[in-house]
Amino acid sequence: MGVAVSTDSQPSTQRSAAAPDPQLDAPPSGPDPGPVAPPGAQQPGPAAPSPGRQHKIRPTRLSGLWFAVVFFAVVLLFLLIFILQNGRAVDVSYLGMHGHLPLGVAMLLSAVCGVLLTILAGAARISQLHAVARRHRRADARRSAPAPRAPADPAAR
Repeated sequence: MGVAVSTDSQPSTQRSAAAPDPQLDAPPSGPDPGPVAPPGAQQPGPAAPSPGRQHKIRPTRLSGLWFAVVFFAVVLLFLLIFILQNGRAVDVSYLGMHGHLPLGVAMLLSAVCGVLLTILAGAARISQLHAVARRHRRADARRSAPAPRAPADPAAR
């Protein structure tokens, strides 16, 4: 998503009708003025820096990593603010266990447990798909393998 930006001024390709080109309107002076440069061409003299080829910067893995680090730092900051603003202690009961936790910590803990359950379900599905793919690869390898040859009978020689 890189954008090429140039700060060099670009030469204009259009001429204004109110401002005539002095090279075209001036009468020739002297015997042979030499070759006349077309309008818009550079005149001999101090060379102006030419706008070089602009490079487009493509995103890299490292830039993606920095983006992720900054994003998660902001998320952690919001979580910290959430926990600090919800510091009132609440009673928590779960499967016969009882305890007191700050409200923000209790809600964050429940969210983390929900994420872990989701990851567990996703990992089970991924392992299931790996097993099916492995089974298909083995079946394809058996179909494409040449049939084993029977050993030649030494008595037939």
